[in-house]
Amino acid sequence: MDITPHDRAPGDETTPEARRDETLAGLQAYLIGLGLSLILTATSFWAATTSALWAPGVAIGLVVLAIAQMGVHLVFFLHITTGPDNVNNVLALAFGVMIVGLVVIGSLWIMVHLNANMMPSATG
Repeated sequence: MDITPHDRAPGDETTPEARRDETLAGLQAYLIGLGLSLILTATSFWAATTSALWAPGVAIGLVVLAIAQMGVHLVFFLHITTGPDNVNNVLALAFGVMIVGLVVIGSLWIMVHLNANMMPSATG
């Protein structure tokens, strides 16, 4: 019975060739992710420091590059994919994003209302 790297339980014995192939595939994915991250980071620094771009568009470009960087990190380093074995990881990520969003939006809401409802200072 031939056991593929993706069709085995933890602790199952594998052949040295299968372990080597699995290690090389993992290393290749990490190197691709590293290369993409370096390219996106260099592009972000270039976009922030150049005068070749339309000035109001720099902020939008940086946001797009940041979202792309997050996508690279999620796929290549955190291994978040749409596979059926990653449902729990995606749900945990979505829950974490929801909690962070609630905290940030709630904090901003509280600060705006505090600022609007504060009494004027008694400087007279």
